[in-house]
Amino acid sequence: MNADEARLLIKKYTPGISPVILREMTAQRYYEMQNDILYRREQEDRDRVPLRTADNRVPSAYFPLLIDQKAAYMFSYPPLFDTGYPETNEKLTETLGEGFARVCKRLCKAASFAGVAWMHYWADGGSFRFTVIAGSQIAPVYDETGDELLYVIRMYEKERETGGRRIVYEVWDAETCVRFSRPVSDAGLSALVAEPMYSSADGDAPNEYRHAFGRPPFIPFPNNDRRADDLSRVKGLIDTYDKTYNGFANDLEDIQQVVMVLTGYSGTDLAGFLENLKKYKTVKIDDGEGGVSTLNIDIPVEAREKMLELTEKAIFTQGQGVNPDPQKFGNASGVALKFLYSLLELKAGDMQTEFSAGFAFLAREICRFYSLPCSGLIEQTWTRNCVRNDEELADIAVKSRDLISRQTLLRNHPFVENAEAEMRRLSSGG
Repeated sequence: MNADEARLLIKKYTPGISPVILREMTAQRYYEMQNDILYRREQEDRDRVPLRTADNRVPSAYFPLLIDQKAAYMFSYPPLFDTGYPETNEKLTETLGEGFARVCKRLCKAASFAGVAWMHYWADGGSFRFTVIAGSQIAPVYDETGDELLYVIRMYEKERETGGRRIVYEVWDAETCVRFSRPVSDAGLSALVAEPMYSSADGDAPNEYRHAFGRPPFIPFPNNDRRADDLSRVKGLIDTYDKTYNGFANDLEDIQQVVMVLTGYSGTDLAGFLENLKKYKTVKIDDGEGGVSTLNIDIPVEAREKMLELTEKAIFTQGQGVNPDPQKFGNASGVALKFLYSLLELKAGDMQTEFSAGFAFLAREICRFYSLPCSGLIEQTWTRNCVRNDEELADIAVKSRDLISRQTLLRNHPFVENAEAEMRRLSSGG
C-alpha cells in the first residue's frame, strides 16, 4: 500500500467513526456516574419559582451496575479452549497468560460502550502479543460479502516526546501498516504528515511497517449481532429516575423553609418583623383583618415512590440485568435462580455468540504463529459467575456419573474450574 492509497482510505472511512466515538463517550461518562442530571440547566426555572431553591444533582449508578454485572457474570472465569492437542492447549494457556480474565472483562466493557471492541495482535520477537482496542479508534473496511477484513484504519491521540498532541492514523492491510499524523488543532486531512513507526539502527524513521500475518491483525468482538451498545436501551429510563429522585429531594429540602404570608402588618420592613418575632414572639398587625399565615409545599409522596419503583424495574428489565434486592433471592432453588438470571443470560448469550468467533480466531492465530497442531473446531467452555445452588448441582453430577463422560462431569461440577487440570490430578492419584 502506498501513501496516496492510505490517504484516500483515511479520507473515505474515518468520518464513520464519529457516531461510535459519541456512543462510547456517553456510555463511558454514565459508567463513571457523570449522568446528564449533573449538567442540566435549571437556573431559569428557579428564577421563575422563588420558592424553589434546592438544586440536588445525585446521579444514579444503574448503568455501571448493569455493565459490571455482565462482565463479572461472563468473565470472572474466562473461557477455556480445547484444540484437541494437550501440548497446544498448554501453550495456548501460557500465551493468554494469567491476566486473560482482565482482558476478557476489558473486551466486554469496551464492546458494551461502543457496540464493538477490537483485539490487536502483533509479533514481539518470537512471542505473540495482543491488547484490547476501543471501538472508537477503529474504522474497518470489509469486502463485498462483509466477511473478509480488507483494511483497518486506527485513529487515536498521542503525545509526542518532543511536545504537542497529535492525531495518529494507522492504515493496516494484509501485509503492511502506514502511519500518518496531524495536529489536534487542525482537523483537515491536508495537514497529514508521515508519522514514524519506529527508529531504525541507521537513524531512519520510516512510517511503514511490514507484518507477516496475511491479514490486518485485528479481531472484532461485537457486543451483539446488531453491534449496538448497552446504554441506548436504558438511558432514557436512567435520566427519568434521576429527575424524579432529585426532584423529590429538592421538594423535601424546600419544604423545610417556612414561608410567612403577612396581612395588615403595621411595620415598615421585613427585618423589623423578624426581629420582633424573635424577640417578643409576637407580631403587631393593623386592626381589622390582619394576620400571619404560612405557605406550605405539598409533595405527592406516593406518586413519586411509585414512579421510582416502576422506573427501577424497567431499568433492570430493558437493561437485561438482575435486581440485587435481597428480597428477590431468599432461599431460592436452582430453577428459581435460573429464572432470576434469565434476562442477564439472554444478554450474555448474545455476546457469547459473537465473542466465541473472535476467541476461536485468536486461538488459531496463536497456533499458526507457533506452528502448533490444532483441530478444525476449537471447543470452548464458558462458566457463569452467579448465585447458584451448589448442593443441587453436585447432586445432579453424582446421579449422572454413569450416563456421561468423566470429563463432561468435571466441566459442569460446581467445585471444578479447570476440567483438564482436575483430570490430571485424578490420574496422578491427587
